[in-house]
Amino acid sequence: KRRLEDQRFITGTGRYLDDVSLPDQTYAYILRSPHAHARIRGIDTAAAARAPGVRAVLTGRDYQAAKLGPLKSPIPVRNRSGADRADPPRWPLAHERVRHVGDGVALVVADTLAQARDAAELVAVDYQDLPIVAHAIEAMAAGAPQLFDEAPNNVCIDWETGDAAAVAAAFAQAAHIAKIDIINNRVSANSMEMRGAIGVFADGRYLLYASTQGANATRDILCKQVFGIPAEQMRVVTPDVGGGFGMKVFSYPEYPLVLWAARLVERPVRWIPDRSESLLSDSHGRDNITHAEIALDRDARVIAMRVDLVVNFGAYVSQFAPFLPTGVQTPLFTGSYMIPAIYVTVKAAFTNTVPVDAYRGAGRPEASYVIERLMDSAARELGLPRDEIRRRNFIPPARMPYKTPLVHTYDSGEFARNLSDAQNLADWPGFSERRRQSQGRGRLRGIGLATYIEASGAIPEDRATLRVEADGTVVVLSGSQSIGQGQETTFVQFVEQELGIPLERVRFVQGDSDVIALGTGSGGSRSMIFGGVAVIEATKSLISNAKSAAADLLEAATVDVEYRAGQFQVAGTDRRVGLFDVARRAAANGGELQGEGRFAPQMGRSFPNGCHVCEVEVDPETGVVEVVRYSIVDDFGRLANPMLVRGQVHGGTVQGIGQALYEHCVYDAGSGQLLSGSFMDYAMPRADVAPPIAFGFNEVPCRNNPIGAKGCGEAGCAGSLPAVISALTDALSEFGIGHIDMPATSERVWRAINEKRAG
Repeated sequence: KRRLEDQRFITGTGRYLDDVSLPDQTYAYILRSPHAHARIRGIDTAAAARAPGVRAVLTGRDYQAAKLGPLKSPIPVRNRSGADRADPPRWPLAHERVRHVGDGVALVVADTLAQARDAAELVAVDYQDLPIVAHAIEAMAAGAPQLFDEAPNNVCIDWETGDAAAVAAAFAQAAHIAKIDIINNRVSANSMEMRGAIGVFADGRYLLYASTQGANATRDILCKQVFGIPAEQMRVVTPDVGGGFGMKVFSYPEYPLVLWAARLVERPVRWIPDRSESLLSDSHGRDNITHAEIALDRDARVIAMRVDLVVNFGAYVSQFAPFLPTGVQTPLFTGSYMIPAIYVTVKAAFTNTVPVDAYRGAGRPEASYVIERLMDSAARELGLPRDEIRRRNFIPPARMPYKTPLVHTYDSGEFARNLSDAQNLADWPGFSERRRQSQGRGRLRGIGLATYIEASGAIPEDRATLRVEADGTVVVLSGSQSIGQGQETTFVQFVEQELGIPLERVRFVQGDSDVIALGTGSGGSRSMIFGGVAVIEATKSLISNAKSAAADLLEAATVDVEYRAGQFQVAGTDRRVGLFDVARRAAANGGELQGEGRFAPQMGRSFPNGCHVCEVEVDPETGVVEVVRYSIVDDFGRLANPMLVRGQVHGGTVQGIGQALYEHCVYDAGSGQLLSGSFMDYAMPRADVAPPIAFGFNEVPCRNNPIGAKGCGEAGCAGSLPAVISALTDALSEFGIGHIDMPATSERVWRAINEKRAG
């Protein structure tokens, strides 16, 4: 089915955060530090406070005096020493030191945004510059500038997992060892709709409008960590959301600031950033440096793996940052292969950069990038075809469920079939002729492949409520949050299928913590598995609850009443009554028909998997890389709506192409300034950089949920990063280039070619 929500989006009748306009609202502007690291010796706000239209000028000291709490990550990690990870607070406004360019220093509230901006220029901040460090390895070196006293050598996490002894023994007897050093570059989410927040305080309650990936989760963090109030005293409303990509999962400093300011000025306070401010204040993604090795036997089968991972956390510990390298990325390093032993170390460092957190895939693309680049490297060194070394190491279907050497137990997957189907879809045998044609045009052509597996669904449960209204509609109350992936369509589709009523009689409601009793929002490709199953369970509950009322109307025993296609019928007779007739009778008697559904998986997560095949052409004289063909075969279990699935994978794949070839948050090592602070410098992929994508699906049902579905929203990123670089290095193989780091910009490719030519 086509997406139901698109009609209002393409006709301009969607309601995004910027469309929310409140009576008597004021405007907030945040004065941000131009320094990457500095001591605040004083702030003079007197002139700003006297400026026209100004309602308040607030600083970090004011925040401290108000006894409001900092934002902290709730994720525990125990270091290898036995001590807990470093846990310095993140204050919404810096009051002693700023630690990255863009750190908030003062909040100005005025009657107009222009007045707030003008007044912010009158705030005089006395900064004392401090030494900076922008990169993780340098941050942990002896003598590096220290960001926090509670994090010696700037180390937040020093963690290990796996069987070090078994890995060492396997490497000692290996016939071959393949090694690789890779960089997973820092990127920015750059959702079409930027973040924002509107704060209200009235009648003793806080109300926050914000573009989030989950209203309830945002409310809970703010109530517990910042305000110390029960959840009943705060309402969070999330309207339509123009993209999130993980970046909008978290609670940001601006959220408590607008709520606090609204209470002080007794009027709504509105903060909507521009794009440059977003690049300086939204969480960034990735930024890993990895050294990885695999040990192989004489038959090119991997017998062990070891990984040393260094992560740049940025200036503060963002909400889920500790979980990404330890709980998400590390367990998937072995990919879809039978690797019996693994040992991993993780070090995460503080630097004078924007904090890093989840970005589409959140650890899974990083993991697949490591193992797939290693497989390519091993194949090249051993003189094996890249598909052959993978086939020798795939976990066969007969071994499912398969316990990996770390956390996960894969329930299902046919990895060799994915690879064969993807090669057929891509016309792998015809590549040599296409390469010959490219050579005739003076171009280098390469083909690459990558398999992936990821884990989706990492929350305890999700719930949904269905309510039948007297006006003849069914209202779906969902704790998930649509951020562009089409939940309004798929969840309503489930109600149509289960209740047998037309789509136009179903209304979808989300994003309001006062209306939705419990909701975990969207993230981790969990919405279909958790929210969708919860909706189906709610339909069953609704039917069960309505049967007794229908039986009364039909003057029959409840056990004799059946439900089919919107009608309750006495079995074996033609006596029937419609669902909405039952609802009207219930309403007349002062009641209502509703059903509650929840889903808490008992058997584990789902494991989406698949294979990407990419072809590129390279102009050797300019280094320009063009993706010319792309084919994907995915296993997402049973598909509820293949059209929406294709859209999700297409978007994730293009984001992966963007990271592989163009995108990079670049910091100046000497000053800590963000050099890619606008779209003039941060290269986003455009519509013309990706060809049409050929899709295929292997629907191997997931065994861990009742609908057999596997998450799909982030899979495109997981497969595309290694596939693009695999194709590029194949194109550059005649120069002896076996690896090139992301982003493989035209300048970087041109330089690599010319260095080899000169050599």
